[in-house]
Amino acid sequence: MGSEITRQIRSDIQLSTAGGRLEAAWIGPAPDKAPTLVFLHEGLGCVALWRDFPARLAKITGCGALVYSRLGYGGSAPCPLPREVDFMHHEGLVVLPEVIRQTGVRDHLLVGHSDGGSIALIHAGGSPFPGLKGIVTLAAHVFYEDLTRRAIETARDRYLNGDLKARLSPYHGKNTDCAFWGWNDVWLHPDFRQWTIDAFLPAIHVPVLAIQGKKDPYGSQRQIDVIREKTGGTVAVEVIPDCGHAPHLEKADAVLTSISAFMKHRVNAID
Repeated sequence: MGSEITRQIRSDIQLSTAGGRLEAAWIGPAPDKAPTLVFLHEGLGCVALWRDFPARLAKITGCGALVYSRLGYGGSAPCPLPREVDFMHHEGLVVLPEVIRQTGVRDHLLVGHSDGGSIALIHAGGSPFPGLKGIVTLAAHVFYEDLTRRAIETARDRYLNGDLKARLSPYHGKNTDCAFWGWNDVWLHPDFRQWTIDAFLPAIHVPVLAIQGKKDPYGSQRQIDVIREKTGGTVAVEVIPDCGHAPHLEKADAVLTSISAFMKHRVNAID
């Protein structure tokens, strides 16, 4: 876990769902003191794998930051497998509103990476919690692509035959197999070829910043083009050259600058 998160984690955060306890960290001001950045991790992510990005963004913007691991990831409770094809819908429409309610979050902005970005869009277009002011997506998926499948097949081979399991294990511990197979199996399920969330986009009326790496092996630029074309509210799109699937880690300074500018100029009630 990044040292900045380790120093500022609040032990009094107790989050739970019908499936069990969720690992969570709070950084910076409480909800009654400043708006909150709610971080939604990728398909293989967790609290620690955000590294110091939440702390840096909270410091730059003056916001608080809520970072949590979904069931089956990091230090959260394990979850039954296999996941359903619509698991991101459940996360966005059921789990995320409950997390926000339990933590007392008021004005807030969602920051979602990959699957987390998809969950943020589903939430905003389906049942947004009061106080939602904007969304930042980092390499979000809104529809199935064959290139995504190929990258996930490559990850499967690396997990079985390479070093990926060893690299994930320090972050997920006993959840390592649950985290990997819960993500990998559902994305490779034949029914996932029909998966899409673009029906949620027209109902999103808060500002959106959609960021994509030019060299992202998990998604093409068409993903953010669809977000821009179909979202009901204003959308700013940024494609970062020489960047893959994790813009906030690969090009952290540029992404921090982009998000802080977006919040300053486009997001109401967040200075």
